[in-house]
Amino acid sequence: MAAMKETPQETRTNGKQNRPGGREILRSMTGYAVDTADLPSGQLSLELRAVNSRFLDLTFRMGEDFRALEPALRTNIGEQVKRGKLECRINFTPREDVSLPGSLNGPLLTQLQALSCAALDVFPDARPLAVQEILRWPGMLGDTSPDPQALHATALQLMETALAQFNASRAREGDKLKAIILDRVAGIRGHVDRIRPCTPGIVATYREKLSKRLEDLLPTSLGDHDRDRINQEVILFAQKIDVDEELDRLLTHLDEVTRALTAGGAAGKRLDFLMQELNREANTLGSKSASLELTQTAVELKVLIEQMREQIQNIE
Repeated sequence: MAAMKETPQETRTNGKQNRPGGREILRSMTGYAVDTADLPSGQLSLELRAVNSRFLDLTFRMGEDFRALEPALRTNIGEQVKRGKLECRINFTPREDVSLPGSLNGPLLTQLQALSCAALDVFPDARPLAVQEILRWPGMLGDTSPDPQALHATALQLMETALAQFNASRAREGDKLKAIILDRVAGIRGHVDRIRPCTPGIVATYREKLSKRLEDLLPTSLGDHDRDRINQEVILFAQKIDVDEELDRLLTHLDEVTRALTAGGAAGKRLDFLMQELNREANTLGSKSASLELTQTAVELKVLIEQMREQIQNIE
């Protein structure tokens, strides 16, 4: 068997892989890895591939010779992968240059026949052994026949190294997704910082328009009563279009997004929830819009939030 590939230098704690300093790694749900081992009887390969999924969905594609390993493989994967639709393939390719012996293992063949007849006497409806099953029986063709225990042990080693490669690739993609999302977070903060000082000006503009309309409609100059009425209308309007709370909540949610990305780990569901909250605040901003600038800002915010949401669908 060929020497196993060296695993990435990551610290493992209770089945999780952490960066130095104890911070968990942010990973993508999509990933791919394959590892192989050369045996005297052939080549064994193990392949992992995963795409997005709300939950952990495992599928194993392998021969019946490896079915006994499925519980152990599920445990190994479940300790390090929390979400995603993951497929594991195990293939064994016998060596073509291995010459078959001139005869079968006679004593073993006789013993197998006696055991088969005894079993059929107890279970007459059972299916007898097929020729291919007899030829594949361990030791029937000599030392070139693959040893099931050796195959299983090698498959478990391949799972360990393939998982390390798989998680390393997901971590690299997770870093890229984090950078993309943080860039959109910075974009939203920029819009908030730009639009917040504009709100008093919007109220002042409305005051001027309202006063101008009343002056045009009333035949005489405005009295104290009219001016009080204008002030009341302006106060009501200012309360209606006040977006300070929405902007404050937007910044609070953005702080949580940054914190979740920095903490790492299985943050995908939390980030998805935060995207819903951000979108709700952006919708409220749009409904309170009293100027073209605020309307355009609300649209820009929704575009950036949707871009973040699309990327977050890839995070574990």
